[in-house]
Amino acid sequence: MSAGTHPAVLAVVGAGPRATGLLERIAANLPELWPDTAELHVHLVDPHPPGPGRIWRQDQSPLLRMNSMAEDVTMFTDESSTVEGPVRPGPSLAEWAAQFSGRAPRQEPYAEPADPGTLAELRRLTGSDFPTRRAQSAYLDWVFRRVLTELPPRVTVEWHATTATSVTGPPDGPQQVHLAGRARPITADLVVLAQGHLDSAPPAEHDAHAAFARRHGLFHLPPAYTADADLSALRPGQHVLVRGFGLAFVDLMSLLTEGRGGAFAEEPGGGLVYRPSGREPVLHVGSRRGVPYHSKTHYPLQGPRPPLPRYFGPAQVAELSAARPLDIRRDVLPLMAKEIGFGHYHELFLAHPERTALSWPEFEAAYDALGWYSDGMAELVAAAVPDPADRLDLERLDRPLDGLSFRGPEAFQEYLRGYVSDDVGRRADPAHSADLGAFLGLLSVYGNLARLAGTGALTARSVARDLDGWWQGFFSFLASGPPGFRLRQLLALSRAGVVRFTGADLRVGTDEETGTFTGTSPTVPGHTVHATALVEARLPRSSVLRTSDPLLRDLHRRGAVAEEVLADPTDTHRSGLLAVTHPDGGLVDPRLGSRPHPRRVALGAPTNQRAVAAFARPFTDAPGFQQNDATARSLLRSLASGLARGSAVPDAPAARA
Repeated sequence: MSAGTHPAVLAVVGAGPRATGLLERIAANLPELWPDTAELHVHLVDPHPPGPGRIWRQDQSPLLRMNSMAEDVTMFTDESSTVEGPVRPGPSLAEWAAQFSGRAPRQEPYAEPADPGTLAELRRLTGSDFPTRRAQSAYLDWVFRRVLTELPPRVTVEWHATTATSVTGPPDGPQQVHLAGRARPITADLVVLAQGHLDSAPPAEHDAHAAFARRHGLFHLPPAYTADADLSALRPGQHVLVRGFGLAFVDLMSLLTEGRGGAFAEEPGGGLVYRPSGREPVLHVGSRRGVPYHSKTHYPLQGPRPPLPRYFGPAQVAELSAARPLDIRRDVLPLMAKEIGFGHYHELFLAHPERTALSWPEFEAAYDALGWYSDGMAELVAAAVPDPADRLDLERLDRPLDGLSFRGPEAFQEYLRGYVSDDVGRRADPAHSADLGAFLGLLSVYGNLARLAGTGALTARSVARDLDGWWQGFFSFLASGPPGFRLRQLLALSRAGVVRFTGADLRVGTDEETGTFTGTSPTVPGHTVHATALVEARLPRSSVLRTSDPLLRDLHRRGAVAEEVLADPTDTHRSGLLAVTHPDGGLVDPRLGSRPHPRRVALGAPTNQRAVAAFARPFTDAPGFQQNDATARSLLRSLASGLARGSAVPDAPAARA
């Protein structure tokens, strides 16, 4: 069969930002890798609109916001990208939104969002604003439509607004994607699973609390996506124990306060006051650290961008992976910390030299020669940076309440309000822009650590304890916090008594005699919180075994997918993640001797690629974009090879989404 007799057919399950990014990379690589006369038909399967998908859909509360500034969100590669395919820049969210206020030319295909509130927001949006998720939804919708316009006529896209329930087919033949409510499956040459963040059944550790809640008529919410959770059963004035102090808590806080009619108002002195509606519950919040995630910085770099990576980049990843087995804390953390420190001190010395005692060239030369945990490094920093507040102390940042205890809950409320207030002030003050330099170092480390993990060089113990445990939490704590205004709202809610702080290392228990959940913390010894509701304010962890996705459940039941299982002489770690090959996402099939299925690929959050962000901060060489590019090129080569062999699926329809 000659090329062009039948179109090649690709089925992509999921149509959110990860699938959109993959489609953009397919469009970018077509001129190099696709035959000039060949046709390609792409099926997108998702009950939610293509572009935003479920998580970023328009249909959610306007109170919910991104935790990134509009100028820090892009779906496009740029000059920093080390993709093999062509770099095709595009506008950030802020640059795209500027067209609606007349500050920038129209971006084709031009269309104003149908929702008046979203359009009004986009017209006033600046680069330093933290957009609503509805605004991001509009941007992702436009990116998808732009990608469609960039595809040549011989490439068509069809959206199926339903759920995929199963994928069947032999390794050497066409694949059938079965759809809910449809008698006829999609027949495709290749299938990509790009469902994004998925729900999963709570792990067994939550069973006892759920049973206790049922027995006593209490409210219990296991880990869930807050925007989708039913919170209506939480009553006004009800005491709610909340475990988790990150972004899921921030969403919960917003929905149960402003979402119930409360309002924030600026006081004459510049503070914020909360005016309750009377419909709010009382939230007693604690976590492992006992403090909220650090707020995002609200300023640009004051000096030049640090040249990253420097100590932990591709060259070091290659060198380390050859020296396996590796323990992150022993073998990798010194380089990671030094990289973060370089970002911090590069900004401090070049943007605020009046607060340093050495010139940057002197400090840089000495810094290069020293290990992060060496005595010499500590002596160098102490001599060169007079104010301890300007020094980077990663251990103190990680555990801010360690060694602290308070005589009673009121003393702790006052202390933590001061801690949060100081954090908000520091992250809004460009004088502390070294924090942003450290943040950029953290982003660089995140991507390269994911690459190192993909080589299989880390021990099972280190993946479980450090990579999937400590590191993921530490990164989120420092880099994925809320906008500063959210923490100002938290302070106002604390002063109003709507939010109460419980402390670090929160232990949740039950009291049969009172029929309540209990919360205790060593931060306030001897104090116990009693509550008639328990909310686990965190996202569900990906789990192949407990997934709610019908397609993955079916594949797992049939033994067609594998959970990542890492083993070494001392430990075995089951991560819950879908095992795929790196970097192109080949879906490992145990029935094929744990080799990748030649016609199935999986990308994004449920997989063990781990660098899951589908969009990114500009000029950070985003790992997600690299994965999309590698996968797109692999798919195009495989599909083109199938055409050349005459094995393309016949009679695919040719409709455009």
